[in-house]
Amino acid sequence: MQTAGNGREAAVLRAAQGEIGVRETSENAGPRVDRYGRYVGFKKIPWCAAFCSWCFGQAGCPQPRTAWSPALFPAGRLTKTAGPGMIFGIYFPKLKRIGHCGLVESVRDDWIVGIEGNTNLSGSREGDGVYRKWRHKRGIQVYARW
Repeated sequence: MQTAGNGREAAVLRAAQGEIGVRETSENAGPRVDRYGRYVGFKKIPWCAAFCSWCFGQAGCPQPRTAWSPALFPAGRLTKTAGPGMIFGIYFPKLKRIGHCGLVESVRDDWIVGIEGNTNLSGSREGDGVYRKWRHKRGIQVYARW
């Protein structure tokens, strides 16, 4: 099992872990959810990317800072191997783009344990809260190291 050390990645993950259990009180809104949106300059938006950005901000990292999940994966940040504190992206063929993202908490064999905003127990990209999720590596399109 691969887990975060004591550096920036660990600080990002501590911020994310502290948010597990946050839930929307209405669609794409709520006291904590609104905070993620405000961090990236929006409100009442699909918020998975805003959540990831907010976690980096809480760790003292000014970037990334976006509400658009594809923007989290610029060519210079891509990596083939998952590691704690990285952002993962899930490709949606219907959208023809990355449509959901989350933070890699740990890697366990062929599985990624992630912390995701705007998901639910079934793994939707339009969920209702912050959850810890297990996802098989083959379902993840891309990883970015910030």
